[in-house]
Amino acid sequence: MPTEPIATPAIPTRAIDCLVNVHFGETAQQPGWMLKVRDDYFKGPESMFGPVDMAELLDEMDEQGVRKAVLMDNLATPSTTARKFVEAEPGRFSLAMGGINLLKPMPALRELTAVVRDLPVTYAVVGPSFWGDGMYPASDAVYYPLYTKCVDLDLPMCINTGIPGPPIPGEVQHPIHLDRVCVRFPELRLCMIHGADPWWDVAIRLLVKYSNLRLMTSAWSPKRLPESLLHYMRTRGPDKILFASDWPVLPMRRVLPEAAALDLPADVLENYLYNNAQEFFFGDRIQEQ
Repeated sequence: MPTEPIATPAIPTRAIDCLVNVHFGETAQQPGWMLKVRDDYFKGPESMFGPVDMAELLDEMDEQGVRKAVLMDNLATPSTTARKFVEAEPGRFSLAMGGINLLKPMPALRELTAVVRDLPVTYAVVGPSFWGDGMYPASDAVYYPLYTKCVDLDLPMCINTGIPGPPIPGEVQHPIHLDRVCVRFPELRLCMIHGADPWWDVAIRLLVKYSNLRLMTSAWSPKRLPESLLHYMRTRGPDKILFASDWPVLPMRRVLPEAAALDLPADVLENYLYNNAQEFFFGDRIQEQ
């Protein structure tokens, strides 16, 4: 008997990739913990940290239906690659701005204001485990000037949650620390990024509780997402979860077909891949005068 061909998931018609790295190749030698993450955690190729060709990236985006990509940038060490891509293709690329000195905030916040005025910055980003020896959870007052400035600029704020891959302290990235932040700053557009493992249920409970909170699945293979999160997306949270790849850590060619194969209704999948990010990150924004 002839065998039937194995069905393959259809590529989604459109997506926004909310977290893409094009800056790795600007560093001659990655720090040891980054190499460890590549080799031990993600089992990635050596080329993961090589220079990025914009035409090749755009080809992968077009192939996978990615209309826009948000490129990681840094106030302290600006990415020449990210800013070159944004200048060349402003309709396809925008920036996520990290590297904000929270211990001496006023010069950094003035610089952030200027960068947001002059460049297409989609969100500010902080990883609590990745600075200050992992001593400052998101509820610490050291973040409050940045939260206040983000509200003033109507600029979304993204914060790493979940235990990080590198061997650095992880408790500060427990999502429960955002409980107090959401209470203190209800006007702040706030998004948990890189999932929330192993605290998914806490993150989901916070998403139910706070209307200004979202979660991004960057650095997570869609087929590895927990059923509790998929259930939440199908039920109470179809507008709360945002897609991202963390490219090139996870290639778009891998994660978009995996996303299309998830057990999600078509409208929920469309929200996850495109609509939620479009509304949360690219909706109307009030610029500071």
